[in-house]
Amino acid sequence: MIKQILGTALIAVLGIILVMNMLNMNKESSTNEYDVTGDTEAEGVAIGPPGSSGLEVGELSPDFELKTLEGETIRLSDLLGKKIMLNFWATWCPPCLKEMPEMQEFYDEHGDEIEILAVNVTGSEKNEQAVHDFIDEYSYTFPILLDTAMNVSDEYKAITIPTTYFIGTDGTIQHPRKAGPMTYEFMEEMLEELN
Repeated sequence: MIKQILGTALIAVLGIILVMNMLNMNKESSTNEYDVTGDTEAEGVAIGPPGSSGLEVGELSPDFELKTLEGETIRLSDLLGKKIMLNFWATWCPPCLKEMPEMQEFYDEHGDEIEILAVNVTGSEKNEQAVHDFIDEYSYTFPILLDTAMNVSDEYKAITIPTTYFIGTDGTIQHPRKAGPMTYEFMEEMLEELN
């Protein structure tokens, strides 16, 4: 009888230890966060492996050609001579959603002074229709480009989204990339500093 009680107690203790270990493993896996940007101030969502801080100031912006939501083709090199804000984003990215209303306000106020190209990392979306539905729901009017193969996102090393580059009239990157959501004030400051 004592052996049965000790055996049952031992099984109960082992069961409790097993449950505690499983709970601890779940807790650890749900709270681990890794900064892949190298920027301790960055807010965003990682969509790729670490290894780069993005394109450098002074580098020529890699040319690309992407379709817009409306089916038009935009080639970056066709915009040479204009100031450009190149933003990488996704519908499932909370920091991206946080900055988009301010991007719309900025576009409404300064759209004649700077080209805003919002490149959706479409290859990471549920489907392309999700992008259309999102833009329609919030009535954003700045150009939305679809990076379905994610080649442009890769070339610009947009491993954290949102990521934004500011390109000058000479086609070069003129400021360090901005990883994380932008404010209206930040966008105005960048516009004033672009040439």
